[in-house]
Amino acid sequence: MSTRFEFNPISPQALLIVISGPSGAGKDSVLQELKRRKLPLHFVVNATTRSPRPGEVEGVDYFFVSRHRFAEMIEQNELIEYALVYDDYKGVPKAQIRQALESGKDVILRVDVQGAQTLRKLCPEAVLVFLTVQDEQEIVERLDRRSTESEENRKLRLATVRKELMHISDFDYIISNREGQLEQTTETILAIIQAEHHRVQHRKVSL
Repeated sequence: MSTRFEFNPISPQALLIVISGPSGAGKDSVLQELKRRKLPLHFVVNATTRSPRPGEVEGVDYFFVSRHRFAEMIEQNELIEYALVYDDYKGVPKAQIRQALESGKDVILRVDVQGAQTLRKLCPEAVLVFLTVQDEQEIVERLDRRSTESEENRKLRLATVRKELMHISDFDYIISNREGQLEQTTETILAIIQAEHHRVQHRKVSL
């Protein structure tokens, strides 16, 4: 049975929920499940210089931009944070988050572990959620199923995963997104949001 999702009127402040974790942890699948439920949430669309993967949609999964355009976004201070990830740049649009927070909607943001650490410094009141899996072998199997990586990039991702797992303590919550338990993972995230709205000391996000 799905959790009933409600806002607590005692805590009207909008939250910034950051979903992060290593490659293969299922971050995109979790976001797709949250979107499918049509909840009163705003999902931030990041910008990236990489090419779209099969099935990805411009403006829905990412804003796919050239390196030249990405450089302009940096120069014009349009990004909260950005990073070079596996030879491609990714960044978080600033105005999009501010507008959503001002409208009163909780904001869901997906970034890599490096980006989450940066956001923690810029916005200490953000809620950081670390998605992981049962063990390294499960990550290997998920990456292999993608069939979009060269062997060199695959090895690089695995090395990065091992490093990222060392930073779990930087996060507020950790969720094991095991194979076949997508709905349970999603329910756990919604429970976290509910609990955060019931805090005695509310988080007040400022960007």
